[in-house]
Amino acid sequence: MAVDNTALFKIGYGLYVVTSNDGTKDNGFVCNTVCQVTNTPNRVAVTINKQNYSHDTIKATGKMNVCCLSTEAPFKVFEVFGFQSGRNVNKFEGCTPMRSSNGLVYLPKYINSFISLEVEQYIDLDTHGMFICAVTEAEVLGTVETMTYNYYQSNVKPKPQPAKKKGWVCKICGYVYEGDPLPADFICPLCKHPASDFEPLD
Repeated sequence: MAVDNTALFKIGYGLYVVTSNDGTKDNGFVCNTVCQVTNTPNRVAVTINKQNYSHDTIKATGKMNVCCLSTEAPFKVFEVFGFQSGRNVNKFEGCTPMRSSNGLVYLPKYINSFISLEVEQYIDLDTHGMFICAVTEAEVLGTVETMTYNYYQSNVKPKPQPAKKKGWVCKICGYVYEGDPLPADFICPLCKHPASDFEPLD
């Protein structure tokens, strides 16, 4: 039977900042693979790419916080926590985070809740590791809806800007010559004026 991978794109995902501490500094990364798997007792699964610095930190310490991003989160949050590695930078520099009972940080804004987790089981998934965790603390901090991956793509992620056309416009009739430079002997095909009557496109 055929597998259409685009069918997997229809699975809904929330977006979260998962925080940890390596013993010397706080860290966090954007994650879209957080899922409650049981409720008696409460267990949450978090799957992390092994190349992610937080994977090794959480595997060593056995604890993490999950910050549920709200739709108020600006693109800057994703730049800080999603586009750079905690190996090289302090992602909380210039930020005064809050701390939960387990000693780990959670974001002071742009989240509607946080959940503290303690790792009970680790499942090796080749490229990723799945952490099955017990919930040790949880608090609702706001009523704004949780950020979904689709919402991020449609409303937060900057849209690519179309490439600016290079060219020249005839000052007499408005004809546009696409390209640069304008040939010195060019004649406007509409009004027959020479290249001297053209100016660069803004």
